[in-house]
Amino acid sequence: MAETTYLPGLAIRGSDSLESPRHSAVVRVTHWITAATFVAFVISGIAILIAHPRLYWGETGGVGTPSLIDLPIPFMIGHSGWGRYLHFLSAWVCVLAGLVYVIHGLATPHFRRNLLPAKADLSWRRIWRLVWNDLQLMRPAEEALAYNVVQRLTYVAVVFVLFPLIILTGLAMSPAIASVVPILREGFGGQQSARTIHFFVALALVLFVCVHIAMVSLAGFTNRVRAMITGHTAAEKEPS
Repeated sequence: MAETTYLPGLAIRGSDSLESPRHSAVVRVTHWITAATFVAFVISGIAILIAHPRLYWGETGGVGTPSLIDLPIPFMIGHSGWGRYLHFLSAWVCVLAGLVYVIHGLATPHFRRNLLPAKADLSWRRIWRLVWNDLQLMRPAEEALAYNVVQRLTYVAVVFVLFPLIILTGLAMSPAIASVVPILREGFGGQQSARTIHFFVALALVLFVCVHIAMVSLAGFTNRVRAMITGHTAAEKEPS
């Protein structure tokens, strides 16, 4: 089987895809909830950022104090109230969806079967060849029923590193939560340090989503989206 070069939605089945959905119902529902909340995150995050487009390190930072990074965005102070509300609401919806997904992945073979790479695949030559194919926008030669090692490593990093990190840094910026669990803020070096880390993790997630959409489009956007909605691709519905 030829290896794929796209980054599809979560949870592709193996050779039994004709009998069972390519993506389980839990994976499909949590995928679209996460996608919707991510759009809300980006919109509200931009609104929050343009209210104060400067990044600091440590506990405090504000107008008139030295900044770590000045973003090339004009100040629009006082216009982020709705953005903060939407950001907060989206965060809790995303966290709940993420918990359902993780519990499902631990209670079923999903993580082991679809996300964890095999030791035999963890070689720099193999990984670099797959990355090079992606950089050249090479379309897969045939339909693939399993993730390659680069896809698996990417999803593991997103699910188990980037998403937890952006949640924890977001909580560390909350005065109410930091007052109850001060070690959370202290662990990141202060409120402003947490905000700076939060910003760069968000950029990494936005980059991931852009690559994800590009690779799905390259592999066949309509078929991939259909699989994430119905659980099956068009090819799987055709009689043999």
